[in-house]
Amino acid sequence: MMGGETANGRNKYAVLDPSDEPELDAAGSQGQRRPSASERKSKERFVFACAIFASLNAILLGYDVGVMSGAIIYIQKDLHITEFQEEILVGCLSVVSLLGSLSGGRTSDAIGRKWTMGLGAIVFQTGAFIMTFAPSFTVLMIGRLLAGVGIGFGAMISAVYIAEISPAAARGTLTSLPEICINLGILLGYVSNYAFSGLSEHINWRIMLGVGILPSVFIGFALFVIPESPRWLMMKKRVPEARAVLLLISESEDQVEERLAEIEEAASILKSTKSEDKAVWKEMLNPSPAVRRMLYAGCGIQMFQQITGIDATVYYSPTIFRDAGIKSDQELLAATVAVGFTKTVFILVAIFLIDKVGRKPLLYVSTIGMTICLFVLGIALTLQKHAVGLVSPRIGIDLAIFAVCGNVAFFSIGIGPICWVLSSEIFPLRLRAQASALGQVGGRVSSGLVSMSFLSMARIISVAGMFFVFAVISTVSVAFVYFCVPETKGKTLEQIEMMFEGGKEWRGGEVELEDTRHLIQSSKKSVPLG
Repeated sequence: MMGGETANGRNKYAVLDPSDEPELDAAGSQGQRRPSASERKSKERFVFACAIFASLNAILLGYDVGVMSGAIIYIQKDLHITEFQEEILVGCLSVVSLLGSLSGGRTSDAIGRKWTMGLGAIVFQTGAFIMTFAPSFTVLMIGRLLAGVGIGFGAMISAVYIAEISPAAARGTLTSLPEICINLGILLGYVSNYAFSGLSEHINWRIMLGVGILPSVFIGFALFVIPESPRWLMMKKRVPEARAVLLLISESEDQVEERLAEIEEAASILKSTKSEDKAVWKEMLNPSPAVRRMLYAGCGIQMFQQITGIDATVYYSPTIFRDAGIKSDQELLAATVAVGFTKTVFILVAIFLIDKVGRKPLLYVSTIGMTICLFVLGIALTLQKHAVGLVSPRIGIDLAIFAVCGNVAFFSIGIGPICWVLSSEIFPLRLRAQASALGQVGGRVSSGLVSMSFLSMARIISVAGMFFVFAVISTVSVAFVYFCVPETKGKTLEQIEMMFEGGKEWRGGEVELEDTRHLIQSSKKSVPLG
């Protein structure tokens, strides 16, 4: 019996006025009035608005990535920081935001999803304020660390909030909004760099960083508009409030009662699962062949997303373009705007195609395209250094801009968004949270290492040499996709599990119905993975 049902089969969360008789529908049977088309549209718009407000946290992350690429030029001139300090300042955000994300889970369970977003906004505002008025590198780093924690808090919980507030039919689209907002934030950061680059070196970078406070202010206002997550309210046994929220976002009272019962059942399962966390980690440290394949695919794709150099390309695009031959700071920042615009446009292409074309074809296009662009970028930078007079400087500059834009475009088409999709699909339910967290740790640490070592390594082997290294790694990522990543489009969780269990051919083979039946039968005799 479902947790939300009583002995007579009626949902215990149903709230009916005793004086009211059940209405008759068009067929004359008992039922509730169906909402009109305008009412459904209004509810859809409300859910979409909640998702947009929650996604503002992702804009903070993207804006910081984008704006720091240009602001660092003037920070270096104003505060006279060293190359090592520049690397630490740029790269520390990935590691610190991860710490914020890991601690945000407990905080959101304690004070609620939306107030955790509010806390993240306050911490970020404090950090951004300190950075804006920082008189030295030490104070700037303090502000940067606080901003990173705030971003980590908000970015982690916004995706959870959107998933919990969204109806099942729209969850895929709405949970993709943070990824779009990250790219939009990067573009806004680049535009901010260009817009304020004409001011004095003591003022412009401070305004660039200070503008990042604005999205967090909007988040503060949004907290008075968006409701709390109904799942969290149910966890706290605040059933009337949860029901009120679900009435705002669900099509009918029947659907509200069903979702209340489902949430209660899921919460009871979650409580029993928490006692098994140690066993889950033990299983991941000593995995079965099937779980090992899942970890290779899920954690590997997150690491390849970062070690192919995307953060180095985004953070240090002005450095790349200067090495390509662009001299003016304003021209450097104008070129980065083109990079941000390209990255934002192509993430929309990926979201449109991912369920139509499939994961693996997009990953092939992405990794092969990135490999070509990274090689071309390395060649363009090499020609600018060692073939002066043989190639027009303008050709080298245009080729470098084209290669950087191509690299971020191919990243956004495939490996950028798809790594998150795969992480949510391939792991069984009991391992999903911990395995995804493990993959995220690997990805964030990889991002930090790349960002914090790029300039030092470039000094040793040159900027062109670094992109040849990234190109080689990207070539390996093509092989990784071929051998380790299955196609999951259109497959049930049972079929995906069967592929990992049986080590089936992943390069175009379809899952047979006979295999699925065999899996279902065998799962009755053992603990299922899904």
